[in-house]
Amino acid sequence: MANENSGLHTAKRNKKDEFYTQLVDIERELWHYRSHFKGKVVYCNCDDPYVSAFFEYFTKNFEFLGLKKLITTCYKSQRLDLFSQNDSEVAIKLEYTGGAPNSLPTPDDIGVTSLQGDGDFRSPECIDILKQADIVVSNPPFSLFSEYVAQLAGFDKKFIIVGHQNAITYKEVFPLIKENRMWLGFGFKRNMAHFNTPHYEDTAADADHREGMIRVSGVVWYTNLDHNKRHEEMILVQRYHGNEAAYPHYDNYDAIEVSKTQDIPLDYTGAMGVPITFLTKYNPEQFEIIGATESEGAGFSSGLWKPESRIAQAVINGKRVYKRLFICNRNHVISET
Repeated sequence: MANENSGLHTAKRNKKDEFYTQLVDIERELWHYRSHFKGKVVYCNCDDPYVSAFFEYFTKNFEFLGLKKLITTCYKSQRLDLFSQNDSEVAIKLEYTGGAPNSLPTPDDIGVTSLQGDGDFRSPECIDILKQADIVVSNPPFSLFSEYVAQLAGFDKKFIIVGHQNAITYKEVFPLIKENRMWLGFGFKRNMAHFNTPHYEDTAADADHREGMIRVSGVVWYTNLDHNKRHEEMILVQRYHGNEAAYPHYDNYDAIEVSKTQDIPLDYTGAMGVPITFLTKYNPEQFEIIGATESEGAGFSSGLWKPESRIAQAVINGKRVYKRLFICNRNHVISET
């Protein structure tokens, strides 16, 4: 009974994690990576082809992108009667190598097969498929995001995936960002996404609203494929010298507080604490990420932490500040004296 209940809880959680990205958002983001796809095997490992806009995008643009193969797998398919009237949900796999009879092929045009296991991206069956892939593109379960990223890093895979910005400081994610092995993509409009999901109350209010749609703020694209935006230099106009009061030092970190990314001073040579949203402007040639607040992981502050304070969050005059990244300006301007 314990095993049965565990399985039920897992299935319930996975259902709650079913957020289907809109085609318009996929098209807007993936347009910037077209040169990376030629001759590649793309794997969408959290995608039911019957409902996934990732499947639609890659089949529609298969020849244009010059793909070698598209593979999709999913935990459980919404196509309830696909294989058996008695098996209400099955895990499925689809492989596509182009040339389907319709200009926009359906899963039925291509052919779908059942997986032996449950289709979980962590299953041995799906890991074997992952090993064949060049690029992984998907919207993985937010509740399993750390495990998902750790798996991709472990197999040294290229990827473009959807996640929440709070994952920036996860212990499995932040080291990859710090080491420039993972960064943000171009992003969703207004830093929010509208997902199609049958398991939540309809809350979207924008013009692209549809029944069963939910709006989620703070959603970003994560990738390790290079793109032009990542190399755009941020124009800095503020100065630290002469405005020291605007940049207080933390009580428990050897760094100054910069509460808004736009206020990063051009003439400060030391460590600065910035909001995690700084990553949308991060250019590795202009800035170096040197750490994060200790609340996100022991040792993350790279020597800036003052352990005698015994408070893991950044503190200014006894008041706690939300999680911060620590950066240095590689191209600081020497202040005039």
